[in-house]
Amino acid sequence: MRRTVAELRRFAVSRSLRPSSSLAAALERAGFVQADPIRAPARAQDLTLRPRVRGYRAGDLERTYASLPIEEDFFINYGFVTRRVQALMHPRSSVTPTASNKKARAILDFIRERGTVHPRDVDAHFDHGTVTNYWGGSSSATTHLMEAMHYKGMLRVCGRDNGIRLYAVHEHGDAPRSAAERRNRLDALVDVLIDLYAPIPALSLTFILSRLRYAAPQWQPQIRAAIDRAKARVSRATIDGHTWYWPADEEPVDAEPDGVRMLAPFDPVVWDRRRFELLWGWAYRFEAYTPAPKRKHGYYALPLLWRDQVIGWANVTRQDGAVEADFGYASGRAPRARDFHNALDEDVERLRKFLRPTA
Repeated sequence: MRRTVAELRRFAVSRSLRPSSSLAAALERAGFVQADPIRAPARAQDLTLRPRVRGYRAGDLERTYASLPIEEDFFINYGFVTRRVQALMHPRSSVTPTASNKKARAILDFIRERGTVHPRDVDAHFDHGTVTNYWGGSSSATTHLMEAMHYKGMLRVCGRDNGIRLYAVHEHGDAPRSAAERRNRLDALVDVLIDLYAPIPALSLTFILSRLRYAAPQWQPQIRAAIDRAKARVSRATIDGHTWYWPADEEPVDAEPDGVRMLAPFDPVVWDRRRFELLWGWAYRFEAYTPAPKRKHGYYALPLLWRDQVIGWANVTRQDGAVEADFGYASGRAPRARDFHNALDEDVERLRKFLRPTA
C-alpha cells in the first residue's frame, strides 16, 4: 500500500497521544519518560504526561513515585523507566567502580545501615571534598560519586526532598549468561525505543538506537547488529525518498487527531528534530541554553500542536498565580478558524488546571 507523509503525521500524533486512565498505565505503555529540572512552566516529565493521563496535575509523578513501579535511571537520556525496562539494562556489568572502590563500599555500608539517605548527610559524614562538575562548576565529590553509583546500579533513587534525590542501596538480578539472552534483552530495549518514537525516519533510527550505549554500555559492541535486526523485523515504507520504520504489529490509521496541545520540548512527538522537519516542514529548536539575543522561539518554547500539525510554539509564564501564554507561528500568523481558537482556549484552561496546586 502506498503511504503518504500526511498519513504518517497523523499516525505519529494519534499513536503517541492516546490518553490513559491512570498514571501507572501511561508509564507502562511508554516505558520511559525523559526528565528535565527546568520549570517553565513545569518540568518536562509533567508536561509530557499531561496529555497522556486524564486529570494529571504538575508534580503527580514525584508525589506518587514511591508507589509506582518505576525507577529514575539513565536510558537514552535521564528520566523515569518502568522496572520492566530497567531490568533489561542491568546489571551494567562492565561499568564498575575503579579508583573509588573503597569509597563506594564505605558509602554503601553507610546507606545500608540507614536505609534511606540525603546526599548532605553522606557528605557530612565522609567529607570527600569537591570536584568539577559537567557544567564547569564545583560539586560535592560525595554527591558526584553517589550519582556514578546510581548509574552503575549500586543505588536507587527512592524519592525526592525539594527536588534532591534520596538514595537507598539497590541490587539487580544476575547478568544474562548466554549470547541468546543478551541478544534478546538488547532487542527488547530496541523495541521500547521504536515503540516510543515511531514512525522513525531512517536518518534518525541509527542515531536514536545508538544511544542505547548509555542504557547498556556492557553491550555497546552489539548495538550495530541489534539495529540491523530491528530493520528486518519492523514495518517500513519509503515516501519521498525517505524510509520510515514502525512496530510490525501496527498500521497507520487515516484518522485525524483533534484539538490543541502544548507539548513539552522533549515530548516523544517532537523529540526527534529530524523527524520534526520531515513531518512539519520547519525547524523547532530548544533554546533554554541559547543566549537570549539569538533565540527565535523563546527560553522554553512549547511546541503547539493543532490536530496533526505542529503550527508554532507557546511561551508560558506564571506570576502571582496567574498563567499567561504568548504564541508564535511558523507561518507568521495564527489559523483564522474559530474552532482553532476555541481549542486553544480550552488547552490554556487545561494547562491552568494542570499547574494549579493540589489541595
